[in-house]
Amino acid sequence: MKITKVRVATINHILPVPIIYGNWIMDHREFALVRVDLEDGTAGFAYGLTRDGPVSAIVHRSIAPCYVGREIDDPKQLYYGALWTNHAVHAAGIGMRALSLVDIACWDALARHRKQSFQEVLGGELSELPATAIVGYPPTMSPEELANQIVDLKKKGWNRFKIPISPDLDLSEARLRAAREAAQNDWVGFDINMVLRTSEAVLEFENRIRDLNLGWIEDVVPPGDAAMVARVRQGSKTPIAMGDEQGGSYHPEALLTAKAVDIIRVDATTNGGVTGLQSSLERAKVAGVKVSPHMFPHLHSRLLPIFGFKDVPIEWGIPGTGVHPMDDGLEQPVIFDGLMKPLTTSIGLGKIVDYDWITKQQVSDEFGALKDIPASCLK
Repeated sequence: MKITKVRVATINHILPVPIIYGNWIMDHREFALVRVDLEDGTAGFAYGLTRDGPVSAIVHRSIAPCYVGREIDDPKQLYYGALWTNHAVHAAGIGMRALSLVDIACWDALARHRKQSFQEVLGGELSELPATAIVGYPPTMSPEELANQIVDLKKKGWNRFKIPISPDLDLSEARLRAAREAAQNDWVGFDINMVLRTSEAVLEFENRIRDLNLGWIEDVVPPGDAAMVARVRQGSKTPIAMGDEQGGSYHPEALLTAKAVDIIRVDATTNGGVTGLQSSLERAKVAGVKVSPHMFPHLHSRLLPIFGFKDVPIEWGIPGTGVHPMDDGLEQPVIFDGLMKPLTTSIGLGKIVDYDWITKQQVSDEFGALKDIPASCLK
């Protein structure tokens, strides 16, 4: 069964309140929706954040030609064929992000063609997993509002909460203290979002909040200097997590080799899709380092247990808060005592396209990725 088309639509969601991370000011969340079509009319999908990079252009110009006209039966072979076609672009950064999404869409198309679930195509089983609620958005939310949000979620069974850095460190500390007070015996993590620039700055703030016994501090400095991350880990009493959205030639090897992290962060939408993720997980296992996936719960809650990681926390944005709006109209988790039940077993990834929501956003679809979507992908 041959691939006939590889297309991308770009979806831009305007945030009601901008998110400020140092010099990075987000007033929108932009997603790429990749579609892979087969000869029999089957279509597979994947989506991911563009981070304002030219995902669509790269897919159409240099990745799609590696896939169109090829057999779908071995997505791994197709992935490496595309990866090795253009080392300068596909091996890292936005090029790797684009290739990752095409790989996921190919696996989805293959599963739908075979009328099988991901666990049937890849082998393995789904399982209950710890669930983390990403709270405190927008990051200007007051400590009192954040505490109330956590209390409400605790009543619904959540017991893991991850909080982003605020525009200033004093507010960040106040929010973390309010969160710890509201979740005294629960897991609370802190996402620095690479706002701080030096290991000294991170360690100075970690010392201020050390008494809160956080589960981790994450994305501690900008990517590219594993030795700097290692210095943070050496000086920190709080566990260090790093690695999501950094897919490329030396992820996760650089962080693992430098012994820079307590938890390696992975993301199939940036680390090489289904194919690349499996390789990253094996490297983490060999290194004896814990793993945690970055958002995209409809994908990661399936892939991680299938690949043998049955105790990793799955992240969920709270619908309506702007954390990850492409997820909001899809299946939501059933939480009991901090664990999420396995999502509904479906053909491929099941409903992965919320068409009604998409068409209310700013959409660029030059190549018709949103035209005539098979009904099975919409329900």
